[in-house]
Amino acid sequence: MRPLPCPAIALLVLNSLAALGQPFQLPTPNRALFQSGAEEKYFAPTPGKTWTAGAFGCVRSDGHQLHEGIDILWTQRDKKGEPTDPVTAAAEGTVAYVNRKSGLSNYGNYLILRHRIDGLDICTLYAHLASIREDLQRGDKVKTGEKLGVMGRTTNTKTRIGAERAHLHFEIALVASDRYAAWHEANLKGLRNDHGNWNGRNLLGLDPRAVLLQQRAEGGKFSLLRFIQSQTELCRVLVRKTDFAFVRENRRLVRTNQATEKEGVAAYELVLNFNGVPCQLIPRAPSEVKGYAAKVHLLSVNDSEQKKHGCRKFLTQKNGKWALTPEALQHLDLLTD
Repeated sequence: MRPLPCPAIALLVLNSLAALGQPFQLPTPNRALFQSGAEEKYFAPTPGKTWTAGAFGCVRSDGHQLHEGIDILWTQRDKKGEPTDPVTAAAEGTVAYVNRKSGLSNYGNYLILRHRIDGLDICTLYAHLASIREDLQRGDKVKTGEKLGVMGRTTNTKTRIGAERAHLHFEIALVASDRYAAWHEANLKGLRNDHGNWNGRNLLGLDPRAVLLQQRAEGGKFSLLRFIQSQTELCRVLVRKTDFAFVRENRRLVRTNQATEKEGVAAYELVLNFNGVPCQLIPRAPSEVKGYAAKVHLLSVNDSEQKKHGCRKFLTQKNGKWALTPEALQHLDLLTD
């Protein structure tokens, strides 16, 4: 049995983060993330695996499957062995979506908050909840640290989540498109979408562990914008689109280009990390894209990053040359829809 967290310490941590003006706080009472060597107390592993399977990235199926969030272990249980940890808002924001029908998603009961942080359109997702506050509805404003629900183990997968593995699946993400529901209907025919624009496919996850640790290290100097811009580059792609939602909602990721200021924008160069997050958006002028007739063109690939983190299967080699896979083309189509 894990020791109960000290409420006074938890409150002190929350107040300290707020005082520093940091955007995120931990979403449960579990503080082991900030303890050296305590990963096994923080991350929930998959059956038969180590704690790393509960971290973010290419950590599932021997590195071939993406886990687009972190799984935070329980610290408190009732007499029946069920978790009682409160789940709280990691940042101030607005309720974007509430799913109280656990059978409709492998997330089980889940909730999404939308935030405006460093001028970016950011979401946090809280999944596998035992319960969600009954009064919470779409559009409600919530404050950092406000209770959202109770940790649980709800899911619709055949393999249930055992009581010992009870956890919060937590994501920090950007939104790919504000037209996801229509895009899904047109491009993923036959695949149900019970959640409109708030389907998990529409969220581009960042590593919450890395965000929270860097924020703690930098204190008030932490910038989520800078964190995203400094992500390791997987590849660069040119898209012959000039106006799409991701650009409009995340203008601060757009770099200046003197050529486009003179000639106008004919395309965008997207710098993508291994999860397909556009870390930088570079407008390109007509004179810069001559000879690029295709709607999408792969410009460069970071070979070492592809070898380390290739689980999204965005790239393949044909005759010794890198090429975008159908999965990558579909991802880019959604991003620029």
